[in-house]
Amino acid sequence: MTRPRTALTCCVLALVAAGCGIRPTDVTDGGTAPSGISKGMRIYFASDNGPRGVPRPEVTFDQLDDAFKLLIAGPSPAERADGLTNLLPTDVDFSADAVDGEVTIAAPGYPTGSSQDQATGQLVCTLARAEVLVHGTRPDKVQVIIAGDGERVGPYRCQQFLQR
Repeated sequence: MTRPRTALTCCVLALVAAGCGIRPTDVTDGGTAPSGISKGMRIYFASDNGPRGVPRPEVTFDQLDDAFKLLIAGPSPAERADGLTNLLPTDVDFSADAVDGEVTIAAPGYPTGSSQDQATGQLVCTLARAEVLVHGTRPDKVQVIIAGDGERVGPYRCQQFLQR
């Protein structure tokens, strides 16, 4: 090898060894990593992009039926301004029971014909979240059945309504 070629090779190797010029830093603490699902209750309302959950961290309850009160109350004024709405009928007497992660919603008078609509998504996702909080069921194990007007539809999982 000639001297200029040797010098060029040494320069290239020095640059490669130096890296990109960014100096290493000490380890920084980014805080606790998020894990699992969010804490607290989430109520689902209809939006232009399908059901959307809104947090209700201050709400605690020990019965699934309490979730219906939150749904029927509808979104807050700020949530309405953000495009959320409640599509559930307010005149249906909803109730729910759960056995081994399978939630059955009794909804006399509720139209079950269009079972993939946002109103059904509101029910399924809100009651699935309530089941997780009330009975400690794993979110991926919760299934929801809706029984209305002599017809049962489901079982549904919340993810079916959120993947739009």
